[in-house]
Amino acid sequence: MERVGIGIIGCGNISGAYLKAMASFPILDIRGVADLNRDLAEAKAREFNVPARTVEELFADPKVEIIVNLTIPKAHVAVALQALDAGKHTYSEKPLGINLAEGKKLAEAARARNLRIGAAPDTFLGGGHQTARALIDQGVIGQPVGGSASFMCPGHERWHPNPAFYYEVGGGPMLDMGPYYITDLVNLLGPVAQVAGFATTPRAERLISSEPRNGERIPVHVPTHVAGMMAFANGAVVQIAMSFDVAGHKHVPLEVYGTEGTLIVPDPNKFEGPVEYLRKGGQFEDQPLTSPYADGNYRSLGVADMAHAIRSNRPHRANGDLALHVLEVMEAFHTASATGRTVAISTAVERPAPLSQSIVDGRLAK
Repeated sequence: MERVGIGIIGCGNISGAYLKAMASFPILDIRGVADLNRDLAEAKAREFNVPARTVEELFADPKVEIIVNLTIPKAHVAVALQALDAGKHTYSEKPLGINLAEGKKLAEAARARNLRIGAAPDTFLGGGHQTARALIDQGVIGQPVGGSASFMCPGHERWHPNPAFYYEVGGGPMLDMGPYYITDLVNLLGPVAQVAGFATTPRAERLISSEPRNGERIPVHVPTHVAGMMAFANGAVVQIAMSFDVAGHKHVPLEVYGTEGTLIVPDPNKFEGPVEYLRKGGQFEDQPLTSPYADGNYRSLGVADMAHAIRSNRPHRANGDLALHVLEVMEAFHTASATGRTVAISTAVERPAPLSQSIVDGRLAK
């Protein structure tokens, strides 16, 4: 199968994981990396033995078919629109945009140009999550009833070298971590119909304890503790908590409940992890992982799936409709908190096709 040219824009903290994982997928031909900070791009290029180029050069290269957009959240849509204008498909880090209006603008531009858009997370394609998906599809939990999703920590300023953007518009725990959990839940249960929630900002500023900005205080412009409920179209009701204000807790990341049993699903920020199943009246037992990509960090699996989809003329899984739906759900928590009302979700999405085989061998179901 002919390789697909990839141009990467944004050489920050997450780019190394993408570049390392891309080596797992022969279909991906990395044509270059670019960043507004040329020194950063050149350092990343040396580390991974790829060309350092300018953004303009990537847009002008006829062999670049997909722009992988790893910029900060508030730049995602602007960069993606430029890529579309240059005739490139685009795949962005999460979230798709910082609000639903931005996301819709990007989706409309892609449709008008007959180009694809996609977005992280792609962790739901990992072997742990796909095993959980298969078990639900087999009916082992019976009728889905509900679930619980939890990401709560003291904040990213403890470890990230430049954490300020997490507390600017486009940041916060819901837009930062919510995509992993909500995307996985849509993969498992289908689309969300309604949202209720509360969002709070306990602290007006944060103290950085990581290097090189240790001791610096940064302002907080977004809610940092968000909790609420999602009512899915299939009738399941899932509670969710996303926080940068919790010292510690004992909740597992993700549970799904049904009339006949319960699944403990792996951490949605990872591809791998154990799947546990409790049959009604029994005890939790580890389940064998039946899908690939359960043994490491395959960040860029969604890009590889998009590349194969382009060559095979089929839908890709981490697609724009999915990312737009998740973006609307996340925004709805803040809207519900501000208005004191339940918010209906308007975007439509289908569950992505399951990933039961390795993408490397090219034998995926259409």
